[in-house]
Amino acid sequence: MASKHKQIDINQVRLISLKNRRSKAVVGSFGRVCKLKKADEFFESLPEFLKAADLKEFITRISVARKKGKPFHIMMGAHVIKVGLAPILIDLMKRKIITGISLNSAGLIHDLEVAFVGKTSEDVAAGLKNGTFGMARQTGEMFSSVVASAESNETGLGEAAGEYINGSKADYREFSLLAAADKLKIPATVHIAVGTDIVCQQKYFKAGPTAEASYRDFKILSNILITADKGGVVANIGSAVLLPEVFLKALTVARNLSGGSRKITTANFDMINHYRPDVNVVKRPTQYGGRGFNFIGHHEIMIPLLAWGLKSYIGKL
Repeated sequence: MASKHKQIDINQVRLISLKNRRSKAVVGSFGRVCKLKKADEFFESLPEFLKAADLKEFITRISVARKKGKPFHIMMGAHVIKVGLAPILIDLMKRKIITGISLNSAGLIHDLEVAFVGKTSEDVAAGLKNGTFGMARQTGEMFSSVVASAESNETGLGEAAGEYINGSKADYREFSLLAAADKLKIPATVHIAVGTDIVCQQKYFKAGPTAEASYRDFKILSNILITADKGGVVANIGSAVLLPEVFLKALTVARNLSGGSRKITTANFDMINHYRPDVNVVKRPTQYGGRGFNFIGHHEIMIPLLAWGLKSYIGKL
C-alpha cells in the first residue's frame, strides 16, 4: 500500500562539482606530527592537580593497556577531520598506539573528500542560501561506491571505504584515516543515522544497504568492546550524540555476551560539556568498575597534546 503523503523526487535535485566547490579545510593546513623533544620535561612540569593530573593518568592508562596488548579505540565526530588532525592520528595508528577507529557517517564523507580532492568542509551558510549545500555530485557517487562494495563483500562501511580509497589510488590517501586503517589492517567502523548527512540529499543514496553495512560495523565495534572492557581504553572525540549512543548499546551487547569484566577506561574530549558523552561514555560504563575522564578543550590543541604525551609515556614503560 502506497503512502498517503507526497514525497519529494530526489532525482530532480541539482548537483554541483566537488572540485569546483569552495572548501574551508585543505590538506596543506593540516597538522603535522610533532617530534618528542622536551615532551617528558613538559608533562613532568604539569601540576598534580585537577585536569593536569587527569591527563597524565589517562595517558598512563593507555600506555599500560597497550603494553598489555589491550585496545585503545577512538570514536570521532567529523570535526576532528575538518580541523586537520588526521596526520597526527595516523601517526599513532602506525605506532600501534591507536588500535581501531569509529566514525559517524559525516566522518566518512569528509575522509573521502580529503582522500580524493585534498579538501573538505564547505561553506554551509552560502550553500543553504541557494540550495547547493551538500550537493557535490562526486561525494554522493563515492559514498555510493563504498556502500556497493560493502554490500557486495558483506563488510562494514569502514572496511569498504579504506579498500575503496586505496584501491582507487586516491591522490591524497596519505591523509585518510580509513585508508590508513585498511593499510595497517586495523578495524574501522562507520555508524550512520539516515537523514543526517548530505549524501541523503542525493539520488545515489541507498538507505537499506547503507544501514546494513553500518549494522555490520556495530557488530564489529561490539566485538572490540569485549576486549576493551578487560582493561582497554576507549576515547570519544567530538561526537555529541551519535557515537556515545552507539557506544552504550555496543558495550551492552559486549557485556551481555562476555559477562562484562568492567575494567574499561573511557574519556571524552570536546569543546563544551555535553550530556550524552558525559553520561554514556564517562560515567555509566565505569560506574561499577573502570575509570572515566572528561577533558574540555579545542580538538586542534588537545589531541596533538595527547599524542605528544602518548609517544613519550609509551616509550618509558
